[in-house]
Amino acid sequence: MQTAQDASVIFLQILMPTEKKMEADTLAEETAKKPISVQAKPILKWAGGKTQMLGDLLPKVPSAYGRYIEPFFGGGAMFFALQPENAIIADSNPELINMYRQIAHHVEDVIECLKKYENTSEMFYAVRDQDWTAMPGEQAAARTIFLNKTCYNGLYRVNKQGKFNVPYGKYKNPRICDQEGLRSASAALKKAEILCGDYLAILDHKARPGDFVFLDPPYLPISECADFRRYTKEQFYEEDHVALAESVMRLRERGCHVILTNSNHPLVHELYGAFTIDIVQTNRHISCNGGARKGEDVIVTIPPGQRSLIKLLPKPLPAQVSSYPPTRFMGSKSKLLSEIWSVASHFQVETVVDLFSGSGIVGYMFKAQKKTVISNDYMAMSATFTKAMVENNTVTLPLDEARELLVPRVESDHFVSRTFQGLYYTDEENDLIDTLRTNIARIQDPYKHAVAMTGLIRACTKKRPRGIFTYTGQRYDDGRKDLQKTLEQQFLEGVHAVNQAVFDNGKVNRSSHGDAMDLKVQQADLIYIDPPYYSPLSDNEYVRRYHFVEGLARDWKGVEIQEKTLTKKFKSYPTPFSTRKGAADAFDRLFQKFSESILIVSYSSNSLPAQDEMVAIMARHKAHVEVIPVDYKYSFGNQNDAKTHRNSVQEYLFVGY
Repeated sequence: MQTAQDASVIFLQILMPTEKKMEADTLAEETAKKPISVQAKPILKWAGGKTQMLGDLLPKVPSAYGRYIEPFFGGGAMFFALQPENAIIADSNPELINMYRQIAHHVEDVIECLKKYENTSEMFYAVRDQDWTAMPGEQAAARTIFLNKTCYNGLYRVNKQGKFNVPYGKYKNPRICDQEGLRSASAALKKAEILCGDYLAILDHKARPGDFVFLDPPYLPISECADFRRYTKEQFYEEDHVALAESVMRLRERGCHVILTNSNHPLVHELYGAFTIDIVQTNRHISCNGGARKGEDVIVTIPPGQRSLIKLLPKPLPAQVSSYPPTRFMGSKSKLLSEIWSVASHFQVETVVDLFSGSGIVGYMFKAQKKTVISNDYMAMSATFTKAMVENNTVTLPLDEARELLVPRVESDHFVSRTFQGLYYTDEENDLIDTLRTNIARIQDPYKHAVAMTGLIRACTKKRPRGIFTYTGQRYDDGRKDLQKTLEQQFLEGVHAVNQAVFDNGKVNRSSHGDAMDLKVQQADLIYIDPPYYSPLSDNEYVRRYHFVEGLARDWKGVEIQEKTLTKKFKSYPTPFSTRKGAADAFDRLFQKFSESILIVSYSSNSLPAQDEMVAIMARHKAHVEVIPVDYKYSFGNQNDAKTHRNSVQEYLFVGY
């Protein structure tokens, strides 16, 4: 008859490294290439597992959140059901955590070890007597699974010395090695950060605003024998539940979504009475009373607290701000400057990056507040504006020099006259634009060049009804005074307006033209982000609206004019903000790139990503996230004609710090 000691010797022999290790490695490589077709599910049978409660739990999960955090992981039924892309899972049980880490990263090794086990009491007790801490990681993981599959009722219990003490289960045919199930679980676990530690430390150091935290602690016992707290050698007492409730309050204040489960115990109602508590009928698979295996669990739903440390307080702007030439530009924040400064003034900052400068007014406002400003935009016309009025501190273009630019000095290439004849301006105006283009190109001083080009862009915009180039002709002529002025007048007035806006704030400011992700900044205290707003109801293509004046700023170099289009537009620059997923991914990358800086994002309530999703994305990278809504009304384009009145919205200022 084989003894337990004999079985132990045999078991250790079959797990010893042999030439079959190479075969296992080859198998792992081949398996990794095969697609996973089995839905991931819990690996272990676990006391208090939540599989039977998923129908009640899953509808309560927030629709959008940052990371998934579960610090009492156990069997992980909720995690495997959700399979989150970004997760932190933890448990205080080191043996359990070792198993999950090995499944995540060495699943084929674990499978090879599991194949060698037999469902006999002799092997069970031999394996139970082993010290898992003295075993290689994959062997220890296989041991954990084997014992769970073959012990009585799948119970995990240790004594005060931390030794597993559950007896043999006498099952006829337990599924010790579910290969496909393990591989599916591995694919899900690879996406998670797997930690071993106390739940309080995990939550205090890891949870961020917008995260979803699922808490399934050891339950408060309802009866004398309903004590299955000994998942580790440590215990979980009533005072621990009180400490947990205090931690939940901190999570709520931090802006986390929390769902907690427990037994239907009076203390639970006392601790969480302010929140929604749902009572759920459950089956007790592990019970000392076979005739009383029904129980009542509770699900507590704790929404994030509505906190705001940042208040919108009216703050007067420097008089210099009013010197910025008013312009009709899609998405201009000229009407939100006071609110933006009210939020930004809560922080002590010296360097501000205006990442999507657009009209340039926000960067100019920060310059007037004596901040070092770095302006950037992917459009050359926007970079021209900020070159002239943000980076430039002292240089103006005298009006007599501006008048000389109106006079032909050298023969132009007549590009505008030939390409855009009869589309936007008269022949005489097209000739004048060509003359100005040619003369401006000869200006050596970069700031005088920027002032002159800004004046020309401004003149061309003001001479167009609606100030855009998505149509031809003059059918939207509303008789505005600007439309009655000559192009020459508009140009000279534009140069004068830009000259008046030039001032020295005593800082070295910079204007940049390029992709926001490529911007290199040595120091950035605050990043202001005002990207194109994505909505499925309208487009956000700035180039389509402004292709003519953008072409002026570029002198049509590096662009491809689409000759077959009525407006002679050129191909738009690629931008990730043209789709919902693209916008969400772009925000995530930008927040990561500038995660060390204070973030302020302007975004509309009728755009996507929606508020909750935006908060969740920002919360991945910032410890604190707040949303400041501002009532706002658009006055651009045909929004006023929309039956849905989409022009009346809220502008959100998302703040991460």
